Amino acid sequence: MTGVIDALKILTESEGYGLSQGRIIKVSGPLVIAEGMRDANMFDVVRVSESELIGEILEIHGDRASIQVYEETSGLGPGSPVVSTGEPLSVELGPGLLENMFDGIQRPLEVMRETVGSNITRGINIPALDRSKKWGFTPAVSKGDTVVPGDILGTVRENVIFEHRILVPVGVEGVVEEINEGEFTVEETVAVIRTPDGTSRELTMMQKWPVRKERPYKQKLAPDEPLITGQRIIDTLFPIAKGGVAAVPGPFGSGKTVVQHQLAKWADADLVVYIGCGERGNEMTDVLMEFPELKDPKSGEPLMKRTVLIANTSDMPVAAREASIYTGITIAEYFRDMGYSVALLADSTSRWAEALREMSGRLEEMPGEEGYPAYLSSRLAQFYERAGKVVTLGSGERQGALTAIGAVSPPGGDLSEPVTQATLRIVKVFWGLDANLAYRRHFPAINWLTSYSLYVDRMGDWYTKNISRDFNACRTEMMRILQEEAELEEIVRLVGIDALSPRERVTLDVARSIREDYLHQDAFHDVDTYAAMNKQYRMLKMILDYYHMSQKAAAKGVALKDIFEMPVREKIGRAKYVPQDEIDEEYDIIEQELSSQMDALLAKEGE
Repeated sequence: MTGVIDALKILTESEGYGLSQGRIIKVSGPLVIAEGMRDANMFDVVRVSESELIGEILEIHGDRASIQVYEETSGLGPGSPVVSTGEPLSVELGPGLLENMFDGIQRPLEVMRETVGSNITRGINIPALDRSKKWGFTPAVSKGDTVVPGDILGTVRENVIFEHRILVPVGVEGVVEEINEGEFTVEETVAVIRTPDGTSRELTMMQKWPVRKERPYKQKLAPDEPLITGQRIIDTLFPIAKGGVAAVPGPFGSGKTVVQHQLAKWADADLVVYIGCGERGNEMTDVLMEFPELKDPKSGEPLMKRTVLIANTSDMPVAAREASIYTGITIAEYFRDMGYSVALLADSTSRWAEALREMSGRLEEMPGEEGYPAYLSSRLAQFYERAGKVVTLGSGERQGALTAIGAVSPPGGDLSEPVTQATLRIVKVFWGLDANLAYRRHFPAINWLTSYSLYVDRMGDWYTKNISRDFNACRTEMMRILQEEAELEEIVRLVGIDALSPRERVTLDVARSIREDYLHQDAFHDVDTYAAMNKQYRMLKMILDYYHMSQKAAAKGVALKDIFEMPVREKIGRAKYVPQDEIDEEYDIIEQELSSQMDALLAKEGE
């Protein structure tokens, strides 16, 4: 440990920090109490014991510090040394993040596996970014140019589809004294900036940022463009805006993780940051197995090439689970600052809240509702408020968006529990998963009567300009039919279907078609797993055309049996399986057949 302390002394003194050394006096699971830490600060990262376990200071009372340790603490005892690094928990940002998988405190899991085997060894300290790999740096500025924080210094082609933009760090501005071109590691100097006070700052391709501190931007914009997901019930009824926030609460087995996976695969985002927070290890394994094989619909390359994975599974230390959410959103903000649209998927924030509850209990804080800490709501708000569509720092008007979607796992499916309720007070989109729909094998099991999106009105102009003038009207009419169906089913249960008028019988039939043919979507079908917006509109228009024609025919006395048994009905039901490149031709044929068959019924009735 002496060597570690000496090394930390050199590091902290060179960075201008004071070194604080203490001794453990109490160990309670992941919580360690150390004395002699008077010079330490809140949220400082510390090294605990001779094993150099990573921890973070949560509380300070006099010279005593309460530390949450991000690794297994078995074997620790009073008297073991504790050394503060003088720095907050930070992530490394630079080339090498994509296609990588990190644990909750940004240690690369693949490198760790190659180094120490399949089981994580305590005290292992591996940098997040590869220090030996060289990246081709292409300058975007010239010598003598004036740069400000957020300006693009240069670019790195991280893989075949992604251009990594190297930004001037926050707090650095001045004139470019030197700019290099060629291949460099993340620690080698690529530029030298002469600051206004006359000092020179050497810049590398890597920068560090404290995970609990929001990255700055110029201006936050109102979200007015949808994040297209390819999931019909989401895009049509309950869309989320780029830069918006959404929650996916639901009981066990209702399909939260599959919905998250679908969004990760198909969402119209430049990058995806997927946080597996306290979930089962086999679910993260599914992601790792699927993503390299799945093709990005825009580039044709594997989805992993635009994905960062943060894995803190249920068997990993609970304290690191609390940090994983912040690690993920800081990485997402970094890519947002480059001007990209980023989708952050957290599965699940309930497990994160459980980690908060455990640490709060060990700190002997006054518990709130159901034992969760009193600050649960504010912590959730701090997380979700870091999402948004922004004008980034820099001399231009570059825009970036960070969309945050969190799964919530309420115990027993009880949506009145604190985590769900605190989340719903913050987010603007609620995709309520329904166990009854899941048991009936209707997926996505999003309940169309309880879910909502507060972005619909704001994005109405976008749908009008980019999809169709009547798209918003079609959506409204579809929702009205589904709500009317719920009312009619109450009548049917009481007095039977014969009590309904022909118009109401048609409404029930069309509502069933909307549910089974439109809202039901097979995540594992090659074609149906994703539906482009023009396909969604054409499908919806077909079903509503059938509805309007059937209502007119029923009003003119055409037998309902003849209407419901038209041959074209089966084609409308199978329209979702038509490949994207064939929809114009196939859907035109279906619409022609619908008109001709309905005309034939009306002509027969007229005889």
